[in-house]
Amino acid sequence: MAFTLGTHILLVPFGVALPFLTLLMHHRGLRKGDEAALRLARRWSAVMAVQFAIGIITGTVLSFEFGLLWPGMMGRWGDVFGLAFGIEGWAFFLEAILIAVYLYGWRTLRPWPHFWVGVPLCASALLGAFGIIAANSWMNTPGGFTLDASGDPADVDVRRAIFTPIFGPEYWHFVGAAYMTAAYCVAGVYAVGRLRGRRDRYHRLGFTVPFTVAAILTPIQFMLGDSLARAVFHQQPVKFSAMEIVWTTGTHVPEYMFGILHSDGSISGGVKIPQLDSILAGFSPSTKVQGLTAVAADTRPTAAQATLVHWAFDIMVTLGSLLILLALWYGWVWFRRRDLPRSRWFFRCAAVAGAACLVCVECGWITTEVGRQPWIVYEHMRVSEAVTGTHAYGLWTMFGTVVVVYVCAFAAFLTVVRRMSARWQAADAAGDVVPEGPESEIPYGPRAMSGAGESAPGPAHRDGDGDRT
Repeated sequence: MAFTLGTHILLVPFGVALPFLTLLMHHRGLRKGDEAALRLARRWSAVMAVQFAIGIITGTVLSFEFGLLWPGMMGRWGDVFGLAFGIEGWAFFLEAILIAVYLYGWRTLRPWPHFWVGVPLCASALLGAFGIIAANSWMNTPGGFTLDASGDPADVDVRRAIFTPIFGPEYWHFVGAAYMTAAYCVAGVYAVGRLRGRRDRYHRLGFTVPFTVAAILTPIQFMLGDSLARAVFHQQPVKFSAMEIVWTTGTHVPEYMFGILHSDGSISGGVKIPQLDSILAGFSPSTKVQGLTAVAADTRPTAAQATLVHWAFDIMVTLGSLLILLALWYGWVWFRRRDLPRSRWFFRCAAVAGAACLVCVECGWITTEVGRQPWIVYEHMRVSEAVTGTHAYGLWTMFGTVVVVYVCAFAAFLTVVRRMSARWQAADAAGDVVPEGPESEIPYGPRAMSGAGESAPGPAHRDGDGDRT
């Protein structure tokens, strides 16, 4: 399950945020009659479709694993939080339909109706994230039910089961992470192009629009992360203790950057900052922070698990802080000169920013899931009670099959995207406005629509006789 989720989550930011970035570029192309912007939007939509297809494979495996690997949890609690998965399923089918309409719309729809057909794509992507985060937040702070005499859930309140105390902070932090990650990754592609000497307007626009989105979101995301950490402090104090490797309850608690927690409560390595943990938790050195020893040993993460959670959390915070510096660098130069930074080091940093965000996404998932151990449903069901009773050889066979499927899926994804990229580069080098292939034949453009009364044209295209319109 850890492998499946940890791999699938690398695709999730693109599924959530790439429709928005594509439509943002599409809108610019229509509003300004910008040929390069429409070409970028058309190509990004092709990548979006390929990514969605791969997400179908990885997501389907994940849905099967919930039933196959966790029958104890799904059998007992499915009636409580199952609606969240239902919402995600409806969003998935809606997104599949809208992506198909949007892709075919490049050839069949008028410019602005085509754009507006794509707008619900953003909402359906956010709705899918809503369903998944609702399920995960319920596992972290379960509610919306009572227990009958046999200990089974009864009197389910669907609203409270979905909107749990930690749902809001967790959802918005996840959405911010998805948008920021996708924007930095897309901008990184064109940062690499600039480092290789491609300084035409196409690459400049492909970098500037997504990087501006990412730069704006970076400090906002940092504040959203701080809000989520504070919600964890109030709602899941044991998880917070693991995140900060706090062993005993007290005030004036120091903050450790990295460091290793041992089973006797001692901490080796790391950088100790006096009183900072209490200040971050409650804005005062006198804030009391609960330690891991405040609960029984079998109801809290082990020292090794707490160290893993702590390192994941600190890596996420450290990389986020570095990305804030990169965003400030970009903003400072832009407001001073209304131009991009000229330093190659800036574009080197921008090229790896997307990878740094993907590492943050992985670290955030580790913090959320491992920090809840040994519970799969916090304080209601342990992992040992929920997991399947399948023999080890069956699990290893399943795991090997999943690894093979995922390796093939990601290899196919990279192969297709690289081939599309090579075809686009060849078309650009040849001077063609529209590349050959399934992304060609965009039906509206500056010259084609000027006679039809369109106010927001796109790039030129070739008609059926091969003449440029």
